[in-house]
Amino acid sequence: MQKTIPLEPGKFYHVYTRGNNKDNIFLEERNYTYFLQLYRKHVSPFADTYAYCLLRNHFHLLIKIKERFEPEQTSQVFKTCEVSPAIMSKQFATLFNAYTKAINKAYGRTGSLFQERFGRIVVNSPHYFTRLVYYIHFNPQKHGFVDSFKEWPYSSYHSLTALTKQTNLKRDEVLEWFGGVEWYQDFHQMDEEGFASIRDVIGDD
Repeated sequence: MQKTIPLEPGKFYHVYTRGNNKDNIFLEERNYTYFLQLYRKHVSPFADTYAYCLLRNHFHLLIKIKERFEPEQTSQVFKTCEVSPAIMSKQFATLFNAYTKAINKAYGRTGSLFQERFGRIVVNSPHYFTRLVYYIHFNPQKHGFVDSFKEWPYSSYHSLTALTKQTNLKRDEVLEWFGGVEWYQDFHQMDEEGFASIRDVIGDD
């Protein structure tokens, strides 16, 4: 059995998981919105998000684990603390459990919704960063959900170019990796072979 790597502060990770038995985890539009709400509540305070894509039976994230968690002044639940691998595992578990309970209640189902362990791969090179962002955004087209990934509404592709709109994504840093908005858009014109060099570390989605 492959050893699960820890989510260490200060490091970037490609995080991904799928539905249990490859079942759908998003059944209708409101599910995507609700999942993102839970994500902002349970994970965003502990990790910066650079790219994401939610698909019908799985999702992908590019995140960086924060060094410290600084709660809002109104928070009575958390206190300022150093972020640790144990905390991150707990926050993802809380996210998955909360979402599973809501889906089970809404659709009359029981049991686990997500596969037992979620995947995580360390991202540690500029070459990897840019191609992984593209890979994440390209996924809906790769799996045949849409003819063009730009049509898929549940990814960060358009949010990273909508400079006049607020976002919780680390948009400025992502665009800097590509050298600006135009280069970001041009990079996303390539076909699937553009990230062939990192296919072996993308993960099994």
